[in-house]
Amino acid sequence: MNSSDYKTFYDKVGRRNGWDFSQVKCVTEDAPWDLYREVTNVCKKSDILLDIGTGGGEAILSIAESAWLLIGIDRSAGMIETATRNVAKSGKSNVRFFKMDAEHLEFPHRFFDIVTCRHSEFSATEIAKVIVNGGTFLTQQVSENDKINIKEAFGRGQAWGTTPGTLKQTYLDALSRAGFSDIQSLEYNVNEYYQTAEDLIFLLKHTPIIPGFGQTEADFHILQQFIKENQTEKGIRTNSHRFLIRAKL
Repeated sequence: MNSSDYKTFYDKVGRRNGWDFSQVKCVTEDAPWDLYREVTNVCKKSDILLDIGTGGGEAILSIAESAWLLIGIDRSAGMIETATRNVAKSGKSNVRFFKMDAEHLEFPHRFFDIVTCRHSEFSATEIAKVIVNGGTFLTQQVSENDKINIKEAFGRGQAWGTTPGTLKQTYLDALSRAGFSDIQSLEYNVNEYYQTAEDLIFLLKHTPIIPGFGQTEADFHILQQFIKENQTEKGIRTNSHRFLIRAKL
């Protein structure tokens, strides 16, 4: 998919289900970090935080007590509608959500102490405009070899054929050019287990891991064989390959 295709895909998904993955049963084995746990380690209660690609807002709502004000943005109107409902149900008074493109951040310069981004595109130059001097940016992204056995089974997939590490290096270079320093990166590749076929099908139908999944009957035959070959006592085995970048302006 190109950038335009991704925008269309995510908006369609947002309108349909608001990225509600809360019912998907999946176990990630021995992941050494979680982005938002890392955020709480550096966030002060006086900080203002921006979360890019916030989806339904569940992540920043879970850390609302860690900052004075938290703002989540997403390009999908459907996802922001879901996030708005979630914040209303939560009773959190210091969280706001807005529909906004990460490539055009409509905030005052030097407004945020911390900016976060999980599994979503971002613009390093736009972040550099809205983060304070000395502010921290943290992002967790999906590496090219994520869900590699699924992509191999289908012979296609997100970042299929792209050299592993390409996206991470692209972001590291962009952050450096935008003026960030003390740029650090971490990476993990661990087993992940989906508990049922329905959980795995939900993942494939609501993410771009396998573009166009389910549009042909052949996809379900491939999936059936994949499940047969990767079924374990822990669930249906695949992998979670992630990288994390931390940088300061």
